[in-house]
Amino acid sequence: MEGLALLKNVPHQLSIYSVLYDKIPSNHILKIIAGNVDFSFINELLKDSYCQHLGRPAKEPEMLAKILILQYLYNLSDVKVIEEARLNLAYMWFLGLNPEEDLPDASLLAKFRKHRLKETSVDDMIQEVVRQCVEKGIIKGTGLSIDATHTQANTKKKVPERIMKHLGRRIIRAIEKENGVIPAELISEVPDYKLIEDHNEAKQKMKSYVEELIRKTRNSHVDLSILPNSQQAVNETKEILEDQEFMVKGSDHW
Repeated sequence: MEGLALLKNVPHQLSIYSVLYDKIPSNHILKIIAGNVDFSFINELLKDSYCQHLGRPAKEPEMLAKILILQYLYNLSDVKVIEEARLNLAYMWFLGLNPEEDLPDASLLAKFRKHRLKETSVDDMIQEVVRQCVEKGIIKGTGLSIDATHTQANTKKKVPERIMKHLGRRIIRAIEKENGVIPAELISEVPDYKLIEDHNEAKQKMKSYVEELIRKTRNSHVDLSILPNSQQAVNETKEILEDQEFMVKGSDHW
């Protein structure tokens, strides 16, 4: 299958040069983030974009995603983020690389965004990083500066259909994480809005899907009152669907 590659999870082996990382102060922003954020969500988020058993070995997706996160945090171009990483020990440490290891060519970042981030985006990853930082209480008082408002605004530039698909997945993932299992009644096929040529019809199809998901969630045996993150996901999704500008103006506004 064209474009598919093997998703590899290779244990990181430290080299003798890794002693250089001792020079990075413990209060460095990247150490704060790395010490509080579980980045395993990246491989989970991208697992459908990689073949688990066949194909050629791929650059570790978590490492590539982290490069995009560095790019976002420091406002760097594809070429510049690679150049800076080669010279910056904190960047290399954050990426999980040994000081002497090579970085991917900048052109691979564009390919990664195009071929691997089909159902997600850098904004989705940044939002998850922000969410975990807020959850750990490190956004304030540490010097950590991630513009969550800007991230939200960027996310709103997506077409409504894609946003609604993301919101539905967010509800299901929150329930699975907090409840331990997804209730059978919530497992259903997600409409493929890309096959619907009419934009308004596609929007309504996805809106109906998410509304039905919310209805099933509230009527299921799952008690949302003891699942705070799931309840929040449902409530926020409902608010977005009730926003008339979201459905009427669509991607021109969001």
